[in-house]
Amino acid sequence: MTSKTAGSKSPDNLTPRQPMPEIRTVTADDITASLKAGFSDFLARPFMSGFFGLFYALFGILMVWVLVWLGKIWMIIPAIVGFPLVAPFAAAGLYEMSRRLQNGEPFGWSEILTVMANQRKREMGWMAFVTLFIFWVWIYQVRLWLAIILQNASFSDFDGFLHTVFFTPQGWTFLAVGTCVGAFLSIVLFSVTVVAMPMLLDRETDFVSAMLTSVRVVTENPVVMLTWAMIISATMLLSLVPAFLGLIFTLPILGHTTWHLYQRAVSPAEADVSSGLSN
Repeated sequence: MTSKTAGSKSPDNLTPRQPMPEIRTVTADDITASLKAGFSDFLARPFMSGFFGLFYALFGILMVWVLVWLGKIWMIIPAIVGFPLVAPFAAAGLYEMSRRLQNGEPFGWSEILTVMANQRKREMGWMAFVTLFIFWVWIYQVRLWLAIILQNASFSDFDGFLHTVFFTPQGWTFLAVGTCVGAFLSIVLFSVTVVAMPMLLDRETDFVSAMLTSVRVVTENPVVMLTWAMIISATMLLSLVPAFLGLIFTLPILGHTTWHLYQRAVSPAEADVSSGLSN
């Protein structure tokens, strides 16, 4: 893990800002080490970690139940596939747990939940908006292709929807276009959030700077970070199969891992300040 780019110089104005963080080179070994550290954090506080996974899983189950109740059959599969898009925000409490474990700070439910409650009025709220907006775009684009390609076909039951999508030429086109657009949206969301969420918990910065830093991490380490994105996607999608219950374990481990990968990809705040002063 070596340094790649230097921090930028703070502008000379009435309200100085912190320099942009230094981005480090991330290797496959960093992913492996982060996974080990993330699993260790999970074992250190399994019940608290599992709570966040359980809450996320129950929200997914509720989402499907509401769609069935509303008769929105066509939305079930897109909503399930797109559900992992909101995972970075759902894992925010896990980042704070890992931060405290790493720093040796004692904590309980009150400390973690207080931090999460306080974030509502800070930059994390804007990141939640970005995450939910992209999820909304995901659902909307499915509705758009349904209208254009399947010509607003109505489905009386789930089996009818599956038959149309998987066994007709129009359905194959719908799948191909939706998958390509969905992959693009997933890459965009991953790029702007992969280290932005933990960064907002770790230091005083704005959500735009956090997103730009996240994009820099991805663009300066494209192969490794896209590999990490594929690991997340595959793990999350497999976790959805047993009625979302796999998320009870996988979300906490991936959340804790993301914190440690952030620590390896972005220089500490103290180093950035020193770099800014020296410049």
